Amino acid sequence: MSTDRSGQRAPVSSAEGVAADELKQFIERIERLNEEADAIKGDIKEVFAELKGRGFDVKAVRSILRIRKQDHSERQEQEAILELYLQALGLSV
Repeated sequence: MSTDRSGQRAPVSSAEGVAADELKQFIERIERLNEEADAIKGDIKEVFAELKGRGFDVKAVRSILRIRKQDHSERQEQEAILELYLQALGLSV
């Protein structure tokens, strides 16, 4: 909203009103999506708790998930670098 010379707020023009309504719709949409994301995060947390309860190692599963997100060539490159570093430290298997 703009102000006039006296510092008082000027009335909202119809163009500003439309923009304000549109902005409000975007904000509300983002808020709904954040609520959905929070619900999904809760569901994921429950799955990890179930996984742990069944005796699986959560760290290992998180590593697997991270690996599965990577591109195949990116994964190969990282594995090669890791192997090189392990060899340099005398930790190679």
